[in-house]
Amino acid sequence: MVKIAARFWWVCLLLGWGIDFLFWGKAPGISFPIFITLIVLAGILLAAGEGARPARTSLLLLLPIGYFAVMSAIRLEGFTRFVGFWLTLGLLALLAVSFQGGRWVVYRIWDYLAGMVRLGYDSLRLPAVLIGQNRKDRPVSGRRAVPYLRGALLAFPVLLLFIPLLSAADPIFSRGVREVLEALRLETLVEYSVRSVYILAGTYLLAGVYLHAITASDDRQRLKPAAPLPFSLGLIEAAIILLCVNALFSVFVAVQFRYFFGGQGNISLEGFTFAEYARRGFGELVAVSLFSLLLFLGLSIIARRQSGSQRRLFSLLGAWLVVLVSVILVSAFQRLLLYEQAYGFTRLRTYTHLYMIWLGVLLVAVLILELSGRLRLFALALLVVSLGFGATLNALNIDRFIVVQNVGRALAGEELDVLYLGTLSNDAVPALAQAFHSQPADSALRDDLGGLLACRAALRELRAAEYPWQSYHLGRERANSILRGMQPELEEYPVETNSSGILTVNVKGEARECYPPWED
Repeated sequence: MVKIAARFWWVCLLLGWGIDFLFWGKAPGISFPIFITLIVLAGILLAAGEGARPARTSLLLLLPIGYFAVMSAIRLEGFTRFVGFWLTLGLLALLAVSFQGGRWVVYRIWDYLAGMVRLGYDSLRLPAVLIGQNRKDRPVSGRRAVPYLRGALLAFPVLLLFIPLLSAADPIFSRGVREVLEALRLETLVEYSVRSVYILAGTYLLAGVYLHAITASDDRQRLKPAAPLPFSLGLIEAAIILLCVNALFSVFVAVQFRYFFGGQGNISLEGFTFAEYARRGFGELVAVSLFSLLLFLGLSIIARRQSGSQRRLFSLLGAWLVVLVSVILVSAFQRLLLYEQAYGFTRLRTYTHLYMIWLGVLLVAVLILELSGRLRLFALALLVVSLGFGATLNALNIDRFIVVQNVGRALAGEELDVLYLGTLSNDAVPALAQAFHSQPADSALRDDLGGLLACRAALRELRAAEYPWQSYHLGRERANSILRGMQPELEEYPVETNSSGILTVNVKGEARECYPPWED
């Protein structure tokens, strides 16, 4: 299976130990991009040693992998890091699936799913096959040690059964057992036992991924034309479904143009305020957009289109549906804008904004693919849109964006939710500091921001010694640097611990609780 099994296992074992060294009991930070770099380099070197070369198109995946891995050590906001983490792992899995073939650009949805299932299966199966192969090739002298090791492992749970019983039967024996356990520091022994299992499991799974990439990732022979479906739908039935849905959506869009896009006066005539109208149905409109996309994709798969005129008719109805859904999506987007104008920006509203923009991009991509007869590339379009959404989250800097927008609203006379800003991550600190310095000395907004920043500075002092080098994070370090530089200014807002043990900040004689950020 591999030429030099010993070297292969040593590399995987070192990487398994690296998981423990970089992540066990440590906050995520620079450790994640370091580890991703190590496993990619190790995989390429192991493959080269086995004569397996990556396809050029597969190497293109290294660009988004590197971007999301690096950004995990720059952004602190939770959802951004969550999306980046899973996109990184997903892209690594895709790299392993198509390492030698490089045909991921033409995968269908089924090919992605089948590839991931195959990778998971091989990750569990192939290391065991390699171990079995090594046992056959192992010298007789090496095989003689196996029964002794197996006997020791089997005896361990038996001893765990009898030792407590004997300890309960004799106090002198029990005291001796306690002394032995204290000498061995049982709590440390348990921790290291768990960590050893953790390392071995990581080693095993990494070995399986590497073996799949080296021996089973040539996808050029696996990709075949789609098999005929066991059932299909005639064009007439599919056209009737699309016509009915299009007619319904056309009526709804007409109402939107008359009332929602027509302005506040038209809505007020019907007995609704503009804000009430905006609050109604936002989630439902987003759901309609998503379900409509799924409906069109499903019909495009099962509908029979034998002649050119049938294909053109279906594409025309599909294009009409996409246009109507796009208008519905714009309506939902407008409603969200009204939310934000009335109540300010939050993380969820900002996530939804970006999601809707990229859903609109996907709709346009589907329309183009359908009109050009290339809807089979939908899976690639979905992958690109997913990567675009993740990249936009990182580029926008969600918490900074929220501070800028909400402070701007406050300057325009709207209410500022200071408590909400206090729950944002330290990604918000540069924008908070900039807003603080831009306000006059007697500004109430300046005092609100100064109180928040003073709390952050106090929390920084309390948590300064908690992070080893593996947890170094550029976003956290930048925030700490800004807070250190502002220390003389923030003395105007003293922070102390009240009788309940809660940090409070004194803002012009008013005591306010300090809320720790969600991610720091």
